[in-house]
Amino acid sequence: MKAVAIQTFGSPEGLTVTDLPDPVPAGGQVLIATGAIGVGGVDAVIRRGTLPGHGFTEGHVPGSEVAGTVTAVGRGVDTSWIGRRVWAFTGLGGGYAEQALAPVEEILPLPADLSDADAVTLGSSGVVAHFGLAHAHFTAGESVLVRGAAGSIGIMTVQLAARGGAGAVAVTTSSATRGDRLRRLGATHVLDRAGDGDGSALVSYDVVIDIVAGADMPSFIDRLGPNGRMVAVGIVGGHPPADFGTRMLAAFRKSVSFATFSADTVPTSARQAVRAEQFAAAIRGELRSVVHEVLPLEQAPLAHRKMDAGEVFGRIVLTP
Repeated sequence: MKAVAIQTFGSPEGLTVTDLPDPVPAGGQVLIATGAIGVGGVDAVIRRGTLPGHGFTEGHVPGSEVAGTVTAVGRGVDTSWIGRRVWAFTGLGGGYAEQALAPVEEILPLPADLSDADAVTLGSSGVVAHFGLAHAHFTAGESVLVRGAAGSIGIMTVQLAARGGAGAVAVTTSSATRGDRLRRLGATHVLDRAGDGDGSALVSYDVVIDIVAGADMPSFIDRLGPNGRMVAVGIVGGHPPADFGTRMLAAFRKSVSFATFSADTVPTSARQAVRAEQFAAAIRGELRSVVHEVLPLEQAPLAHRKMDAGEVFGRIVLTP
């Protein structure tokens, strides 16, 4: 089968099309003929080689979510899955391929009215946004700042915060055009990447959902109001400074807090229940899937160049 692997960590040019043996599902797994492959921020982080402690080696096939048709099942898996369209979480790799393996507990049947591309745009990002807000103990009426709102996780966080009755939803993004699009999705205030540029925006927020992290993360801790909570749900901008906690200590009297969030800590059944509800909401028109572009699998390096350049609004989808 055709796949895209990381031959050299670093730039997108390290991604190479390769031929691999067709995978065979082990016990508890299904094999999926991929119709759409989501290109996520974690794929870029892995490709850059900034997660050395996780055991990634050259030849790793990135990609964590796919949609397509089950073509085979492993031992102990109900054969009625064969021929069904599903969304699937493949783990931290294996998705950039014509065929992908996934644990049966990590697949979800797809409604007929939801496309494969929409499924991989909503599937992981919606769950991270939902539980990220829950991890921040967000409640109706509170103000929310979404840092790095133009990606799929940010777009879903904006929509869910607005849908959840937020008193204000501020976003950071790179252009007025993107800001206008985010306003149509529920944002009430548009800031630049430094968190400035809107004189009517709030000075402080109850909740900050940070998808970027990186060197500038500490300045957004300063945007937390009394009892404010920041939750980092991504590190697409790299790791924050090692001493970022000093900003929290400087604001000791405001009782601010910081937390990280990974969907890995949520039980599979809970993730699948939220995912199914969000798929249904998208079909009803209550949530919007924003697909930036659909590219053939072999153009994965181009997809990563676009992500690195900050050109992507929503999610790029690869098709085999």
